[in-house]
Amino acid sequence: MSAGALAVAAVAAVMGFAAAPAYAWEPTKPVEFVVPAGTGGGADQMARLLQGIVIKHNLMKEPLIIVNKSGGAGAEGFLDVKGAKGNPHKIIITLSNLFTTPMATGVPFNWKDMTPVAMLALDQFVLWTNTDKQYADAKSYIAAVKAAGPNKFKMGGTGSKQEDQIITVGLEKATGTKFIYVPFKGGGDVAVQLVGGHIDSSVNNPIEAVAQWRAGKLKPLCVFDDQRMPYNAKVTDTQSWNDIPTCKEAGVPTDYVMLRGIFMPSGVSAEQSAFYVNLLQKITQTPEWKEYMEKGAFNQTFKTGPDFVKWLEDAEASHRALMKEAGFLTQ
Repeated sequence: MSAGALAVAAVAAVMGFAAAPAYAWEPTKPVEFVVPAGTGGGADQMARLLQGIVIKHNLMKEPLIIVNKSGGAGAEGFLDVKGAKGNPHKIIITLSNLFTTPMATGVPFNWKDMTPVAMLALDQFVLWTNTDKQYADAKSYIAAVKAAGPNKFKMGGTGSKQEDQIITVGLEKATGTKFIYVPFKGGGDVAVQLVGGHIDSSVNNPIEAVAQWRAGKLKPLCVFDDQRMPYNAKVTDTQSWNDIPTCKEAGVPTDYVMLRGIFMPSGVSAEQSAFYVNLLQKITQTPEWKEYMEKGAFNQTFKTGPDFVKWLEDAEASHRALMKEAGFLTQ
């Protein structure tokens, strides 16, 4: 190879996306990207971001077509992928309803009915209140709930017997309080209801309430994780995500993080799965993805292969214990 050819090859290697790699397999028709949730929520936002990055950086020859299948708390989407055995032109983005929906409803589905591709990130949950209520911190809010007596304060969340209600029950057990839990269709609805004063608090994901926080309408009291979010850039004039204490710091010993992962149907080949692993790895290196991770204060844990499977096994056991304690397991 000439010196000029070597230089061109080196530049192509550095550019990453610019060189078109030769895959053992790649899609030969449009790929259906299933979202087992409604439009506008965290999973839908992330799926549409992935779609946009793929288009902008020309990472696939075939398009990703997003299809929302939210029926039955996501069961519609999961059963669709379960029934597509061997189809490499279908992927699904998952939440923790991957575990909670079959446990709560008895729908004939388990995550092992699909092929795990990759964990993209873990989504946080934050305890939010309306700024007008002027609670100083999580401790003072919980004190107000206790002082009011059981079933006086309304906690808003997405769905029934899903992540938000599980966290609410955990909060009740950890603090001796009792909320009226009010379910809504999506995180966007929850934020709007809290701004309007129709509920007293919520356990929304950061990305679903950041606009209202920035506007001064909502206040984050604590994050349900064992460590603070690492993002130091100011979101408001005075606060960054890192300024929000953990709920444990605030005297509320409850933690919970939610999966954002990608799966394929069962029965696909290793080469077909590897294409999507490679695609997702490229996506996570783009500036658009990194900006989105910071904006939504995500835990940027990426896992694939045996590490991802082990995490799924542990998470399934943890959710079963939480669901049983909350009385949400189907009989």
